[in-house]
Amino acid sequence: MSTPSGFDELIHPATRLSVVSLLATTEWADFAFIRDSLSLSDSALSKQLHTLEEAGYLDIRKEGGGRKRRTRVRLTDRGRTAFEGHVAALRAIVEGAVPRAEGLPAAGDVSAAPSTGVAQRHAEAGR
Repeated sequence: MSTPSGFDELIHPATRLSVVSLLATTEWADFAFIRDSLSLSDSALSKQLHTLEEAGYLDIRKEGGGRKRRTRVRLTDRGRTAFEGHVAALRAIVEGAVPRAEGLPAAGDVSAAPSTGVAQRHAEAGR
């Protein structure tokens, strides 16, 4: 299977995917909010943010000074486009990985899935 268009090796590692996913839901986020939301150390988050910033996926702004210094982060248009393309590529991979056998429901279609509950087995056994 070939890699779908839009798959982004830079975003794909779990930590960077988590960062970008979180940032996709907001305009700007504080460093501390991202760190705490993802349970990362300062150094681990800094490294990931730096990598994404170098690729042009993030805009990082430092505001204030001294103890009041605050780092804010947002996705750039390029970063948002890359994230959306990566999500679409992941969906394509998942959808293509589950071949449908004749008569079986589509992946995720629990409404058509056969029941294997105790009541069902008893009914089928004529009890």
